Amino acid sequence: MGAEAVGAPQPVPAAPVVLGLQPSALVDHVARVDWSLLDHIPGERGGSLPVAIEDLEHILSEVKTHILPSANYLSPLKTMAGGSVANTVRGLATCFGVTCGIVGACGDDEQGQLFLDNMKYNDVGLSNLKMKKGPTAQCACLVDAVGNRTMRPCLSSAVRLQADELTRENFRGSKWLVMRYGIFNLDIIHAAVKIAKQEGVFVSLDLASFEMVRNFREPLLTLLESGNVDLCFANEDEAAELVRGEKDADTEAALEYMGKHCQWAVVTLGSNGCIAKHQKEMVRVHAIGEAQASDATGAGDLFASGFLYGLLKGLPLEDCCRVGSCSGGSVIRSLGGDVTPENRQWMYKQMQIKGLPLPDLCN
Repeated sequence: MGAEAVGAPQPVPAAPVVLGLQPSALVDHVARVDWSLLDHIPGERGGSLPVAIEDLEHILSEVKTHILPSANYLSPLKTMAGGSVANTVRGLATCFGVTCGIVGACGDDEQGQLFLDNMKYNDVGLSNLKMKKGPTAQCACLVDAVGNRTMRPCLSSAVRLQADELTRENFRGSKWLVMRYGIFNLDIIHAAVKIAKQEGVFVSLDLASFEMVRNFREPLLTLLESGNVDLCFANEDEAAELVRGEKDADTEAALEYMGKHCQWAVVTLGSNGCIAKHQKEMVRVHAIGEAQASDATGAGDLFASGFLYGLLKGLPLEDCCRVGSCSGGSVIRSLGGDVTPENRQWMYKQMQIKGLPLPDLCN
């Protein structure tokens, strides 16, 4: 089998309002574990460090002996479609009713089929997703007793979409392109940005992880300073790495730098909320106190879902952040990077309390 489009219905599908670029489809294996497991695997706790397939298989085998018991989950290990971009567009589709699609590639294996089934079930368009011969990327998401998570993705052998496979038709009619920074995807990121600008599509970029920013800072600065990124998301660790070594380097300095080159800039601060900038306006928004963290996986991704929904609705900057706090707060209440139906209802209740407009799908 070569490469073929999957999930394309007989009628030509409408262009997604938000298109996610995820060159390699990814399956997450999420488990709540004893932190001692992390003493035996490479990399710092709390970040995201790529590993080889042998290391991933070793980690997943070790998970069985380090699993933390919990009465809340039917299975100690939750396997689902993952990746920052997939989490964001799935959140936009299921929580906010925004028409979304994903452009990328998945393997012709069990994990690839799982990714397809999960995204299709959650109403994410697949007409721009190609199936290729080979394995689908996987990631071990290790969550501690208080909800902090450590990621170990295996991407090296996975199939991926190449830069020369992108076409203007992939982007035509969309309003936003959502991407995640990654050095291995730099060619396709630049190609996607170029086409997006030709098609009048806004570009959103997530900074991925503090390791990615630390180790590949210069190409990231070049990308941001091009002026082609309209919206940039960073958490506080990524923000710190962005301005490391600069005078008065702190989260506000990082926000100022991002805001100088992007129309909108956001730094999420975990339980301390977020700060955001649009042109000369800067706001600070508190997190939702009622959101009890069970698993931080997907918190930033779902914050992005809510923020983008706010922009699409034409909401003020502060309200975009408040919607993001509601959606980001909803995903951390259970294991994994998707929002359960129960937690969606919790999110809508928080939005109502704060006087924010509910999605049309609630009517």
